[in-house]
Amino acid sequence: MSNLEGTQTGTRMRERPAVMTVTPAAAAQLRRLIEMHNPDASGVRIGVRDGGCSGMTYTMDFAREVSPMDETLDADGVAVMIDPMAVMYLVGTEMDFVEDKLASNFVFRNPNETGRCGCGESFSVASDAGSAA
Repeated sequence: MSNLEGTQTGTRMRERPAVMTVTPAAAAQLRRLIEMHNPDASGVRIGVRDGGCSGMTYTMDFAREVSPMDETLDADGVAVMIDPMAVMYLVGTEMDFVEDKLASNFVFRNPNETGRCGCGESFSVASDAGSAA
């Protein structure tokens, strides 16, 4: 799976960084969730919304169709659609699925985060990045 796209710049191609990458563990868990809870889903849509004590939270939901404005990527056979309003907050983010003795959850490693609440459910970004819709 390649998360880089070429863009024409004169006669040279310039690679565009991936909006988001998905680890094999996260892709496997997404596949399990779709099979168990919504086998008719086209994939999973990732986004952000205002909320939480730090200002923003990640969202994830089953997607029935791909919107023409979605950024899409293939995560080991699982379609991941990224809400166009979330792209600016997610560039460079890695989505992982982590299991330990007490919990299992998706983890977003986002280089754009400037802060995170103590419970890890919400995050903040630099004020010049705007706000989520």
